[in-house]
Amino acid sequence: MCGLDTEQTAPRLNRCTAFIVQHWGIDDTGMAAALSKAFLRCLIREHTQLSRDHLTPELMLHLITPACHLWSAKFENSPFDDPFWAFYWPGGQALTRYIFDNPHVVRGKTVLDIGSGCGSSAIAASLVGASKAVANDIDAVAEVAISMNSEKNGASVIPDTSNYLMFPTVPSPDPSRFDIIFMGDMFYDPDFTQLIDDWLAGIGRETMVLIGDPGRLLFMEHPLMSKLKPVARYSLNKTSQLENNGLTDASVWRLIM
Repeated sequence: MCGLDTEQTAPRLNRCTAFIVQHWGIDDTGMAAALSKAFLRCLIREHTQLSRDHLTPELMLHLITPACHLWSAKFENSPFDDPFWAFYWPGGQALTRYIFDNPHVVRGKTVLDIGSGCGSSAIAASLVGASKAVANDIDAVAEVAISMNSEKNGASVIPDTSNYLMFPTVPSPDPSRFDIIFMGDMFYDPDFTQLIDDWLAGIGRETMVLIGDPGRLLFMEHPLMSKLKPVARYSLNKTSQLENNGLTDASVWRLIM
């Protein structure tokens, strides 16, 4: 299936499904969706590299690295729309490292990884003994990548494309049913940062919130910082520093209600 012309097929899952229904003459949308996921798996394998060159070498992850042609490709030449899931962002690395270093924090707990991307934090939580690990990302391609990364590392992770952050405009799943919430590299846009801050205000005290970030100015200067306690700081390896414009370290904070 990787031989199909990717310029005709949009990377989002629903577009892949539509392509399959239209061009392959398959009327059953359930079967078409399954085939589109298989097609995305093929694309991900073809355009990423399995890597351990990061803060958590315990994990092998499908990533776009400098060795991949997509690293320097133009947007119009990529088969993916905004493949944030294909990069191991520094806040996510720190958060995942913290989980491996402190397994007691998540052991026996239910965890929700918001904006999971490659799924690393949820995967780590599963591997160290979380009773349930949900990797949430609204990108349907990320959902497939998370499944692939979970399988590659022998973890039991539940991919989820629900939008937890769109309250109160639309009904959203209840995050309070989780013991721990992870958020890595989510504070990169002023409006989105404020949305997250408002959303966190509705999280009950019984739910632990752990945040990973490399110290972006927007995050460090936001009033939310007054509610956060630093719990860990990690130096990024040389590869990660080069991939992230010279950022040298990343930290983990705990939300203190």
